Amino acid sequence: MLRKFASIAVSAACLAAASPALSAGHADYKALDAEAARLMAVGKIPGLAYAVIEDGKVVHVSAQGWRNVEKKLPLTPDTIMYGASITKAAFGQYVLMLVDDGKLNLDTPIKTYLPKPLPDYGAYKDLAGDPRWETITPRMLMTHTAGFPNFRWLNPDEKLDIKAEPGTRFIYSGEGVNLMQFVIEQGLGLKVGDEMNRRIFQPLGMTRSSLIWRDDFAANLADGYHDDGKFEEHDARSSVKAAGSLDTTISDLSKLAAAMVSGRGLSARSAAERTKPSFPIANAHQFPPSLTDDNPGNARIGLAAGIGVVVFDGPQGHGFFKGGHNDITDNQLICVERGERCLVMLTNSGVGARIFPPLLKAALGDVGMPWTWEYNPVRPVAAP
Repeated sequence: MLRKFASIAVSAACLAAASPALSAGHADYKALDAEAARLMAVGKIPGLAYAVIEDGKVVHVSAQGWRNVEKKLPLTPDTIMYGASITKAAFGQYVLMLVDDGKLNLDTPIKTYLPKPLPDYGAYKDLAGDPRWETITPRMLMTHTAGFPNFRWLNPDEKLDIKAEPGTRFIYSGEGVNLMQFVIEQGLGLKVGDEMNRRIFQPLGMTRSSLIWRDDFAANLADGYHDDGKFEEHDARSSVKAAGSLDTTISDLSKLAAAMVSGRGLSARSAAERTKPSFPIANAHQFPPSLTDDNPGNARIGLAAGIGVVVFDGPQGHGFFKGGHNDITDNQLICVERGERCLVMLTNSGVGARIFPPLLKAALGDVGMPWTWEYNPVRPVAAP
């Protein structure tokens, strides 16, 4: 689901109001939990689950608030929550595994893998007559540079089109990531949901994660809340979508973040592909207007698309991140390579970003996260 980011505000706040970072290796996580609780109260966030990774290991997991406010059901580290578009980062891990297997080359056109031309498949018939699809590669799909819109149903005619020459412009696209899934399933004969469970979730001990609904999730799952506090029930995802169908827990997702930042499960070469700046991002913001709204300042922080993530350079060195958003979910996975450090944050609120910047600063210090690119704009909460 597309999230249209407006100003996310609770008070006239600034990052300077956030608590100072805890010292790595000497962290007082009780203090961090207390700061998270304070931020939740000021920001009116019903439920927050977060995890801290240091030296490539999960060192702290916390869950606070409610998975269902009305029923006063507490959020726990094993509560099922929407991964939303963080699914793309998890899928990027799988794509790079296929590169290691020699089954996929990031720069070979996808037409090489498909048994028939892409427009001959019903889901992609709209591309008939536009030969530009033949130049699209897996790297383009995984870096949002294939030229597709986020989703076809956002177009007035709800048809899929190519809005920019493939390989020339960052345009955030769930369609592109789902097409990568389609190529793997049709061209390589692999079922992405099953394969990610077998190759990623099970080996990492992510026992409560899936790209499709499981009945055992129902006993402990988080419902969602809109920015006005309106309730929306957690739905059962009936099909695997690499762009966003992941159900997971903070206990599980923290394990994946730790693996990603440390390169576990991949060759050194493929792990480097994830965080290589494959394509510089000129866009001032993640979402439209994608074709006209540029920010020259992005180059100063090395903002670029990696494989399933966005990369940047900050005060603590090279880092990467991936958010996941919809009207009732706001999530962030943020890592810095130096010290193999991450903060993963999951909320069941459409405006979780109200508390993300100060919580990140309290947990990891100033990493240079480009908040105004991810959210347009974000104004974090301060002291009450």
